[in-house]
Amino acid sequence: MGIPDGARRPALLGGIAWPIDVGLCLGLKLRHIEGMSPSDPMSVFDRRLVRAHRDRAATTLAAHDFLLADSADAMVERLHDVRRDFPTVLDLGCRTGLMAERLRGRKGIRTLLQADMSAGMARRAGTNGLPALVADEEMLPVAAGSLDLVVSNLSLHWVNDLPGALLQVRQALKPDGLFVATLLGGDTLQELRSVIFDAELAVAGGVSPRLSPLTDVRDAGALLQRAGFALPVADADRFTVTYANAFGLFADLRGMGETGANRDRNPRTPSRSLWPEVARLYAERYAEPDGRIPATFQVITVTGWAPHPAQQKALRPGSARQGLAAALGTEEQPAGDKVKPG
Repeated sequence: MGIPDGARRPALLGGIAWPIDVGLCLGLKLRHIEGMSPSDPMSVFDRRLVRAHRDRAATTLAAHDFLLADSADAMVERLHDVRRDFPTVLDLGCRTGLMAERLRGRKGIRTLLQADMSAGMARRAGTNGLPALVADEEMLPVAAGSLDLVVSNLSLHWVNDLPGALLQVRQALKPDGLFVATLLGGDTLQELRSVIFDAELAVAGGVSPRLSPLTDVRDAGALLQRAGFALPVADADRFTVTYANAFGLFADLRGMGETGANRDRNPRTPSRSLWPEVARLYAERYAEPDGRIPATFQVITVTGWAPHPAQQKALRPGSARQGLAAALGTEEQPAGDKVKPG
């Protein structure tokens, strides 16, 4: 859920509260978001709860940010392969400023703006001396054609209207601007997903959605195309982390602000016996020889460019001027006589 009707959320610039309609922010135009609402009427996630989880995690994130840090390192490594300057950059879903710490020394960046839907996270990010504002990914308060680069690290999987959010990012980019993002994919926590259903069924006699639905890599690439990005690419990596028990995993998920926020969850507090039963089944099914349990995280990375006439374009089907045999350096052979119908 986004901003309440009629409410005006303050922005945080360098940890200082400003009204969101501050005309110019370091030369970056911000647009009004009062009265805006997500375009997708189907809300899977309770965005207020997502924000509350991040606010709670803001002060202790450093003890649980291993996945965010590894993903940020991988994103920066990809950007090193792009030989061009990005004068104006937005880190969307910045948490406590992990990406900014890695990007601030990059040559060619003049303005690096951080934004997070959580005021607690934005406030912590602003302590690095770079501007930070509170902004919802579903209602991006950035004027069209303002940015050269948008990065987003493990944040967009909590967005209800992901096609709409990607469209807003593409519109906020200058022509030939770049978008690079990571988000958790559908294979994330596959072990936990397989046991939590059985555990709750045994304890409560029914189940409630407790783990978030996540996209897969093919859908992620299609969403980039739908949003109008040129040269879209989506790929995925898997990370496996081991824990002494399931409660260590639960602590990391809570510490990262990644606990469930499904709108159709059962609002009642689950039975005290649920999580011990989840931990028991988890160890029974997945414990390794040393007794530790694995937890799988799938990280999808997407890249896309705002369209520009100078960009390469794929050839139309049938427009090739050279046969496959010539390209391979071999002699083309006839396919043989056609078979006559008997």
